[in-house]
Amino acid sequence: MAESGDPSKAAVDVVARLRQQLGGVILGKAAVLDQVLAALLAGGHVLLEDVPGVGKTTLAKALARSVDAEFKRVQFTPDLLPGDILGGSIYEPGTGRFDFRPGPIFTQVLLADEINRASPRTQSALLEAMSEGQVSIEGQTRDLPAPFLVLATQNPVEFHGTYPLPEAQLDRFAVRLSLGYPDAAQEVALLQAQAARHPLQDLRPVVDTAGLLELQARVRAIVVAPRLLAYVVALANATRRHPDVRIGCSPRGTLWLQRLTQAWALLDGREHAVPEDVKAVAVTTLAHRLALDTRARYAGRNKEDLVRELLTQVPVGH
Repeated sequence: MAESGDPSKAAVDVVARLRQQLGGVILGKAAVLDQVLAALLAGGHVLLEDVPGVGKTTLAKALARSVDAEFKRVQFTPDLLPGDILGGSIYEPGTGRFDFRPGPIFTQVLLADEINRASPRTQSALLEAMSEGQVSIEGQTRDLPAPFLVLATQNPVEFHGTYPLPEAQLDRFAVRLSLGYPDAAQEVALLQAQAARHPLQDLRPVVDTAGLLELQARVRAIVVAPRLLAYVVALANATRRHPDVRIGCSPRGTLWLQRLTQAWALLDGREHAVPEDVKAVAVTTLAHRLALDTRARYAGRNKEDLVRELLTQVPVGH
């Protein structure tokens, strides 16, 4: 690959092939897949809020296979304990000692399915690991593998027996996305594509994990001009001052907006970011971090629409 900050033809080709391969498995969702890829390249985690059966697990598996990463899935339930995710020590009679058995979090791509069904204590164990890239178990700190990506899912229409993530925990996710239902033509194509075999069976790695880490380093080297950084901060400040917003974008959210802007520039094959990159990722990066006041919520105010309004109101270079 070329010098840092200059997306080489090899890097652009890898990104293009990742897009093509994922698009062949998740049909008709190119815009959402680009957001997932941007989060992957930026080193962030993804929250998928969707009804069951729209392809969330397939997406996670396809992503892991495409970057030759180890994949594990955890089904979150009310009785799931932190140790079920993190692991713990087990006594071995043969040796007379306790040996550590790593939990499923020690992987590179983790699907945390229906995260809102587990208790807040168990959710916190996962979210701490997502934030720190390490876990503390029995007084010892253990690093997680690199790269490390969590794709967590929530069913937004079920509330009985669930523990929806509060804004402070939602803030740990780089983006919040929804695949949604396919349209009629896409659903027909899906039936045809899976008539004989599942497309996942034919997937081969596009890049290995070492190559992915190099792409992530390249993202951090994408140039973001001071004027564009000021625009990113102005958008964040606008959420904090908005009369309908009780809690605005956090500094962590501002940082993720910058990183995802850089990743979007790489997706477009550029060595520098432009305002359109910020606008492309602003809604999925900022909306889930906001808490609306009571009046706005009862009036049916939509956080995504609020961010879109701000994109039309806050000038570049403000």
